[in-house]
Amino acid sequence: MEADYRCYFCFARNFERLIEQQVLSAQEKKALAAEMFSLFQNGRAGFSVPALSRELYKLFSERSGVADPYRKVKYDSNARLLYMYEAFRKRIDHSDNPFDTAVRLAVAGNIIDYGVSDSFDLEQTLEMVESSDFAVDHVAYLQRRISGAKTILYLGDNAGEIVFDKLLIETFHHPNVWYAVRGAPVINDVTREDALQVGMDEVAHVTDNGYDAPSTILERCSGQFLQLFKEADLVISKGQGNLEGLIEEQKRDIFFLLMVKCGVIADRLGVKEGSFVCVGNNIER
Repeated sequence: MEADYRCYFCFARNFERLIEQQVLSAQEKKALAAEMFSLFQNGRAGFSVPALSRELYKLFSERSGVADPYRKVKYDSNARLLYMYEAFRKRIDHSDNPFDTAVRLAVAGNIIDYGVSDSFDLEQTLEMVESSDFAVDHVAYLQRRISGAKTILYLGDNAGEIVFDKLLIETFHHPNVWYAVRGAPVINDVTREDALQVGMDEVAHVTDNGYDAPSTILERCSGQFLQLFKEADLVISKGQGNLEGLIEEQKRDIFFLLMVKCGVIADRLGVKEGSFVCVGNNIER
């Protein structure tokens, strides 16, 4: 997905926040900011949002010497949600429609995104998602596709919300689910370390996509991942990052689960910012 002019302002704000969180001198911060704007200026036409985000965090890691600035944040996010795991499990199991509830919780968990903001209210979002209509509601279609699929590929997004992904995968009880994480740390996106921390390997086969962008950029992913992506009967994609990388993909049946966090994505999907979405790419709306 090509970067919109609004994306640059968003990147700048988040990059500033990241820089301020690190122990860097004023001169180092100034130099990093100058390189960031140079990267913007030199970006070629059609430079995608996930690709630009990757380049920014690669730049930060190289210049600051901090390979994984969100490692503690990710660990703490996972630990916090794991502490509430049994309560969420009961919340799903005791609901009138466990599958629908599990999907809603998984979408609400998408609010945990330090690449967009480090200020969010998870409990409020959980209450909203359970009482609100989805802006695009293909949940019933998703449930039917899951029941008929031999292999499911589930694309993870952020730490913390991965616990809700596990709850959803448990709920639909499929024997052959693959859970894909990033090939290396980037922002607070999930890695194999996060997946093992929450016990994702208990409900799915854990793999990585072989690349360190906060998305799924197929032309950069590993051959092993691409084979799995090609052969899976169904792909479930969590979050804006994965949507940005796959929104033009029509060859595979993909269901996008996300909370719409910015005007750019809202415009692209034809919904309001802040909406909850479960949308199949090959389903008429």
